[in-house]
Amino acid sequence: MADLQRLPADAPIEAVMAVLDRDGALILEGVISPQTALAMAEELRPYVEATQPGQDAFTGFKTTRTGALAARSAGCRTAILDPRIRAICDRVLLPNCTRYQLHLGQLIRIMPGQPAQPIHRDRWAWGQYLKGVEPQLNTIWALTDFTAENGATQVVPGSIDWPDNRKATPEEICQATMKAGSVLVYTGTVFHGGGANTGETDRWGLNITYALGWLRQEENQYLSCPPEIARTLEPELQQLIGYAMGSYALGYYTPPLPPGEGPEVVPPEYALTGDAAGSQLGSAELLGAINA
Repeated sequence: MADLQRLPADAPIEAVMAVLDRDGALILEGVISPQTALAMAEELRPYVEATQPGQDAFTGFKTTRTGALAARSAGCRTAILDPRIRAICDRVLLPNCTRYQLHLGQLIRIMPGQPAQPIHRDRWAWGQYLKGVEPQLNTIWALTDFTAENGATQVVPGSIDWPDNRKATPEEICQATMKAGSVLVYTGTVFHGGGANTGETDRWGLNITYALGWLRQEENQYLSCPPEIARTLEPELQQLIGYAMGSYALGYYTPPLPPGEGPEVVPPEYALTGDAAGSQLGSAELLGAINA
C-alpha cells in the first residue's frame, strides 16, 4: 500500500524537497499546536456555519468551502505567511517566476455522509495547457484531526510523472491522516482528492495554495480582499495576494479618473497607497531583471 512520508515541522528544507521531488506530497507534523488550530477554527466558525454546501459532485453536496481568508482571519494571515511553507514555495515556484502569489485560501469542511471526491490534479484549474512546469504549491492545514473515517485527503504519492488520463488503483491511494496542527504539503501535479466522511464529525482543513505570479488566481484575491481591506494588511501579505507587479509590465493598471487628475500607468500598490511618481510599468529592479 502507498503511504505518505512524515517529517517534523522544523525539518531542513533539503529533506522536505527530497520527498516532495520524489512523491509530490508529504506531511509536516506539528506545524502549529492543537490549541492554535482550534483557535483558528473558532475564528472562522461563524463564516463556515453560514456557508452553503457545494452544488455538484466535485465540490461536494456535504462539503462547504469558505474563502476570503486573508480578509477575514488574523490566524489565517499568519498561516499564509508561514516561513517554513514559504521556503518550500521559494524552491518549487521561484525557478519559474519573478514573484509567486496566493492562489486561493479556503476552509474546507467535509461533513458526515460526504462521498470521496474524484481523484484529480489541482493544476487542471488551468486546463492541460501547462507542460513541463510546476505551477503551484498547496497546503492543507488540519484544524481538526484528519482520520480515515472523517475524510482525510486521498493522495497518490509518486503520481507527479503520470499522464493526465492515468487512473489510480486502490493500492496506489493513501490518506493523509494527521493530528490537528499538522499540514499536508503537495504540488499541483500530484493526484489527490477529498476523502469520504463515513464518521460522525466534521473534518476541517485549511487549504492555502500558492501559484506562479504570471497565472490567473483560482480565487480572485482582488475581489475577496479589496483595497479597502488590503491596505490594512502588512506589506508582505499585500504583495502575496497580488497587490504587486508580477514582473516588469505584468499587473499595472490605469486609474479611471477624469483627464489630468491621476497617473495613467501605475503598479497595483497604487490602489492601496495612492502614491505614484509619474507613470511607470515596473520598478528599476524589475526592469533590470528583464534586461539581464
